[in-house]
Amino acid sequence: MNGSFSSGGLRLDRYLVQPAGRQGVLPGLILAHGFPAGPLDARQSAGTFPELIDRAAHELGWVGMTFMFRGCGTSEGDFSLQGWVNDLRAAIDHLIETTSVASIWLVGTDAGGSLATCVAADDPRVSGVALLSPRADFDDWAAQPRRFLERAREIGAIRTPAFPQHFEEWSREFRRFRPLLAARRVAPRPMLVMHGDEDELVPSTDGRQLAEAHGTAEFRVFQGAGHRLRHDPRVVSVLLGWLDRQQAAGVA
Repeated sequence: MNGSFSSGGLRLDRYLVQPAGRQGVLPGLILAHGFPAGPLDARQSAGTFPELIDRAAHELGWVGMTFMFRGCGTSEGDFSLQGWVNDLRAAIDHLIETTSVASIWLVGTDAGGSLATCVAADDPRVSGVALLSPRADFDDWAAQPRRFLERAREIGAIRTPAFPQHFEEWSREFRRFRPLLAARRVAPRPMLVMHGDEDELVPSTDGRQLAEAHGTAEFRVFQGAGHRLRHDPRVVSVLLGWLDRQQAAGVA
């Protein structure tokens, strides 16, 4: 990470890169990570994302940024779904305020992709979204919120003993945000949805549902791929190619 920004009074660490030798107004890309799978993942969330951001910047000529949501990595705060939505909105504000981007594109993995869909639905500044292994909903979290709270504590995404102050409100957020409904409102802006057919955490049917809800999304299933699609060179190639096509078509 090479900087930070503020979200609700919390310091969130971010990595921002601008392409060398490019002048003028450029498209901007924000990459949002998903919910950590374990303690190590929570501490290192988005740790490998700068490499992908660098490729987008240097191969496509985009301004790129990734960051760590509250409760993850070295960012401050504790996990909540509303908090993460606020963080992504603050990331958009930060990129616009500190660079001269012409457009904003969101790329998200897992829950980060689901929330990118929700944020894009209500923010006309977002030109399009690309989703890697996205969740269609948070209903499984909502079904057993106390178990999920304990899991969040165990992996370190919630560090403050007294958090959340209002458990019922914290848990209601799992049903408040509906990625499927949001996907419909993202249209007709472009959407790319990618999933592995051997995803052990989120079934590919979730991705298909989001693509169908959008209506004209490009949906790709990768044979033999698991949940961490960002490590699959096929996926990275498709993602960069899709972003490049948006720029060539004058959308980005």
